[in-house]
Amino acid sequence: MTSTPVPPERSIFDEVGPAISRMRRRTMSEPGGLTRNLVLNIVGDHDGEITVGALAAEMNVSQPVASRSVAAAIDDGLMRRAVSQQDGRRTVLELTDAGRAERDRFAAAQRHVFEEITANWDPDERVQFARLLIRYSADSVAWSSSSRPAR
Repeated sequence: MTSTPVPPERSIFDEVGPAISRMRRRTMSEPGGLTRNLVLNIVGDHDGEITVGALAAEMNVSQPVASRSVAAAIDDGLMRRAVSQQDGRRTVLELTDAGRAERDRFAAAQRHVFEEITANWDPDERVQFARLLIRYSADSVAWSSSSRPAR
């Protein structure tokens, strides 16, 4: 495996944020794909009902920004608004069958990209990196949930 040398004045940990940013920008090839994937995953992964406000909080964006993303997904048939079963005054978001299929398509495309990028890696390193990336993702969700100020 080749690696980018870290300048001596910086720690390897100083490189993590920029690396994640580069990874996000370069592994989604479709315009708007990163946001659409994020919206579909948040709604699909959410336990129970989710509103536009909760989606905005999870995305760390304003409610109007989340509303535009939701409107685009609804227009494309990937999501629908529904009446809350817990509180009939609330509107919640649900994935449609097409939304679940699109989410699966994104996951398959991301797997393909991962496999291409790591094709020359040692197989054990690929598995180790995948496990650590999944762990990092899960831990970041837990950290974000515990450190986010109440709204």
